Amino acid sequence: MLERDRGRLADARRRLNVSPLGSGALAGAGYPLDREATASELGFDGVTANSLDAVSDRDFVIEVLAAVALAMVHLSRLAEEITWWSNPRFGFVRVADAFSTGSSMMPNKRNPDPAELVRGRAATVIGAVAGTLALLKGLPLAYQRDLQEDKASLFGAVRTLEASLEVMAGLVETLTVDAARMREAADEGYTTATAVADALVRRGVPFRVAHQIVGSLVAQAEEAGIGLAEVPDAMIGIALGAAGDPVAAELAAESGIGDALRAAASIEGALAGCDVVGGTAPDRVRAALRGARERLAAITPELARPG
Repeated sequence: MLERDRGRLADARRRLNVSPLGSGALAGAGYPLDREATASELGFDGVTANSLDAVSDRDFVIEVLAAVALAMVHLSRLAEEITWWSNPRFGFVRVADAFSTGSSMMPNKRNPDPAELVRGRAATVIGAVAGTLALLKGLPLAYQRDLQEDKASLFGAVRTLEASLEVMAGLVETLTVDAARMREAADEGYTTATAVADALVRRGVPFRVAHQIVGSLVAQAEEAGIGLAEVPDAMIGIALGAAGDPVAAELAAESGIGDALRAAASIEGALAGCDVVGGTAPDRVRAALRGARERLAAITPELARPG
């Protein structure tokens, strides 16, 4: 998400980085100016092509605000995850003391306040986009004094994003992850049922039939108080045979089908099964991390890490 945000800001910069100097009040200057020279001296990529538009255009403000607002929405979503994950009911992560506060009433609480504040500030920046669009909607061409109201929204939104990025980077960097608790939670709720259905599909069973078979196995496992990775061969054989599908019936008599489905029902088996680009197979995740680090190193070499 943040990579796309960076791309949107870079794209906005390409359009905004033109110099209006020499446009005058609205119709250009009445004497010869070398606009290209001043633009070059000031670091612009070029000059505006229309003086009337140059003094009244605020598209660049909207573009930047929209990119900033979307970046804040992305940070807000991350903040939401961390807020829930740090809740004792989940206990997946622990926010460092530097990024949490106590409760004014409850001495046991550790509040992930920075995450909640970033989530709240996203609303403010979204409001800045809407407010600036409303500011522009009725203006005629050339400069109008109303346009001075764009400054507070633009500068405030950019400052908010900069501060939020810094806070969230520090929060994530110091976050403690409870891998054992997350692993325990991953086993809850028969989350690997689709992986078992996929394993049947890879053996030729139509997905609609595989869905029915695995649904039956989940119901029986729930009643027996066991996980899918613990379902016995007899139960699997009965579910396959009762599906009314010739391929499933053949599998019911196949030696080792129970072991194969139980392996697919494990967390490790379910992850390994998604072996496609962007999937959860460990090799795919490692490749994605390598790619992310390479892209990061190309942008900020000082942040590159080995591995």
